[in-house]
Amino acid sequence: MNVKYLVIHCSATKENQEFDISDIDRWHKALGWRKVGYHFVVKLDGIVQNGRSLNEIGSHVKGHNRHSIGICYIGGLDKNGNPKDTRTSKQKQSILDTLYMLREKYPKAIIQGHRDFAGVAKACPCFNAKSEYKELPKKKL
Repeated sequence: MNVKYLVIHCSATKENQEFDISDIDRWHKALGWRKVGYHFVVKLDGIVQNGRSLNEIGSHVKGHNRHSIGICYIGGLDKNGNPKDTRTSKQKQSILDTLYMLREKYPKAIIQGHRDFAGVAKACPCFNAKSEYKELPKKKL
């Protein structure tokens, strides 16, 4: 697979509410999808769960799935359901570790949020991933 993008998502769930990949798998199947659309899901405690294999086309950015890897963190909404960066410190570290691992495999891939794609009318991932990871080196220092 020719990976051009590493895409950060949020689950659009309220802060401090625990969900995991089995929940997202159920939600995506309810939409008629075959299985969870993301390649990785990062729980509140920082545990990274594997979704689709890296050899499988994801289902997370319409029109760009064939050339992208999807990473979703649990959260993204405040207690009232408004967009908010709710990443825990453990989630931030796990996302960073996952990005380093993926950058070694796909060094030319651009890191950005779901909202950074044209035509996406969502706040996802509820922070500026493109800016935050702009200077991420190709390898972990």
